[in-house]
Amino acid sequence: MEREPEFVLRALAEVEELAEEVLAGRRQIVDLDVKRNQNREALRALQKDPDPSEKATVCFGNMFIQLPKSKTKEMIQKDQEHLDEEINQLRKELRVKVNHLCEAQGKPELKGFNLNPMTPEEMKAINQILQGRK
Repeated sequence: MEREPEFVLRALAEVEELAEEVLAGRRQIVDLDVKRNQNREALRALQKDPDPSEKATVCFGNMFIQLPKSKTKEMIQKDQEHLDEEINQLRKELRVKVNHLCEAQGKPELKGFNLNPMTPEEMKAINQILQGRK
């Protein structure tokens, strides 16, 4: 009987820690998504500008630098690819963390949570099949 409160306290601390990890992961995904959207806006602004030979002013930290627009686009696109990879990795990790949290709470594993989106190649193949049936 004496150990029961300690066990409950330890279990609650574990659930709280797992919940904090889930919330931190979600917050990190949101922050990276905001940065990804800002990059999209920057790429769109560079595409709208009619004179590609000019230089673009880019802010790095607290410093502004003028770079050729082609180099700027290339840097932003590489950053976009890196952000996409990092967000996808965080989402995969978040799935595992949520399952651990559910397990610690004594709840069943979430159904449909481990689904992955179809790749563009898979979508193209399905569209070809559907168009062939018409």
